Amino acid sequence: MELFTSDEAVMTFVPVAVYWLHSGLYEVYAAALEKYRLHPMKEDARNRVSKLDVVRGVLLQQALQTAISLFLFKLTGEGIKPAEEPGTCSLVSTTRQFFVTAVVMDPWQYLMHHQMHRSLFLYKHVHSRHHRLVVTYAFGAQYNHRVDGLLIETASGTAAFLVSGMCTVKGVDDHWGYLLPWNSYILFRNNAAYHDVNHQLAGGNCNLSQPFFTVWDRLFGTYVPYSVEERPAGGFLAKSAPRGFPFCPSFTSRLTLLNRY
Repeated sequence: MELFTSDEAVMTFVPVAVYWLHSGLYEVYAAALEKYRLHPMKEDARNRVSKLDVVRGVLLQQALQTAISLFLFKLTGEGIKPAEEPGTCSLVSTTRQFFVTAVVMDPWQYLMHHQMHRSLFLYKHVHSRHHRLVVTYAFGAQYNHRVDGLLIETASGTAAFLVSGMCTVKGVDDHWGYLLPWNSYILFRNNAAYHDVNHQLAGGNCNLSQPFFTVWDRLFGTYVPYSVEERPAGGFLAKSAPRGFPFCPSFTSRLTLLNRY
């Protein structure tokens, strides 16, 4: 008896392959795109985890997600059904898939991310692991605590698995630490600079929306405006508003305390 169908294998393993291929390409061309970098290279020392440990952590996280996906496929016993009959317009299918993301994955990830920052217990014991990366890079996008990855990524991805490949690419883009022309404000205001504010101590409790829309931050009061300035030595700097937005600064002192973990 076949362990799983080819469609199930594609839906399980392709997002993992896309993650490493996409982030790998970014790393290969990083030197040529230095002028778009959000932090000078010397600031990499601010990270509290080595790149080797990040790779290990991501691989373990992906192994867990893969096991959960295969288990769910076997549990349902129905496999993956084609989204459309042959000849059906792919634009309609793509539009429907994106709508699923908008109404399922995006708000789910925001609410889980919001709770991780609001709860001192969850931040200290779970979400602070992801924030060991103060200066983010592409393949660190899925560097999370197991519970963090399960609640924020795996659960929402299961509900909206039709667009899991798209969200994998978007997550890598947002964590790469470079503000490239094609991923700045063309489609989404939620980009690498927007998410970089969330990884800074001064704005660590703000700009929690992911992976696509920023409306959730505005609805729940966690949005903080920021500016992107050019650094004299090259590259960019994302600067959040220093005051006037009480929700974010009120948590900064606690974040500073917790970031030692």
